[in-house]
Amino acid sequence: MDFRQIRYFMEVATREHVTEAAHSLHVAQSSVSRQIVNLENELEVDLFIREGRRVHLTPIGKIFFERMKHAMNVIDDARREVKEYLDPEKGTIRITFPISLAAYTLPTVIYAFRLRYPEAKFQLKQALYLELIEGVIKGDFNLGLIGPLPLKEKKLQQKVLFTENIVALLPIHHRLAKESSVKLQELVDEPFVLLPEGFVFRDIVVNACQNLGFTPNVAFEGDDIDALKGLVSAGLGVTLMPEVTLVDSLPRSTVKIPLVEPNVTRTVGVITPKERALLPTEKLFYDFLQEFFTRLDDFKS
Repeated sequence: MDFRQIRYFMEVATREHVTEAAHSLHVAQSSVSRQIVNLENELEVDLFIREGRRVHLTPIGKIFFERMKHAMNVIDDARREVKEYLDPEKGTIRITFPISLAAYTLPTVIYAFRLRYPEAKFQLKQALYLELIEGVIKGDFNLGLIGPLPLKEKKLQQKVLFTENIVALLPIHHRLAKESSVKLQELVDEPFVLLPEGFVFRDIVVNACQNLGFTPNVAFEGDDIDALKGLVSAGLGVTLMPEVTLVDSLPRSTVKIPLVEPNVTRTVGVITPKERALLPTEKLFYDFLQEFFTRLDDFKS
């Protein structure tokens, strides 16, 4: 089993098509097919189910793919580490993040970082909460911005960067729209627009309401933060959302009002794997993150 076989296998498994894999690898289709057959003969198992020009991984093929994906991540990290050792300021930072940090928080930090290290590069991946955590654990990424930080995850190290307030977003003609603050209990009879079940931020909202003795009446669901903003803007309900998602982007026909009694918050931080060291350029960015948000806190106080 050699590196070329593994590389060809990974490309075919990802694309589920031998011809497309060959085009991507810039080699003949016959060469890819031959290497896959040689690999299967050596392992003495079928890795693929052939269906015309398309292929699908067998159950053992899926297991082998996950193991090899992890191995390729290790190899890629080793190559990058050697390259970045001499000049970490020109390396690449791979980072995963949730949608709630995509519009303002992450772009602001990257902009500030590149003012200091203009030749640094980024590979960015937006992911759902559990996918994000799994991606860092498995090695797809070494850094993840996340909110809230996971409470119990033994394979991750985590660092709080800041704690942000959750605010109420109301239609502009809502009966509470002119108030300076809103008590969560005042929204007990309101139609809510929330993210679908499975989103951690939905759980934050529901738990805050249930702690006051009521379950929010979910009238509509939106697949992301922008969808929720649109539903509130259309007057279809109220919602709660992280204050950072409304920086420079308050939707038309809505008002943002501080939430009191209770003061609902979420932690935002960075997670890294316990079992792997950060690469040199990633370590630069990790240290910069802490410095950046410490300075923001000092400025606010």
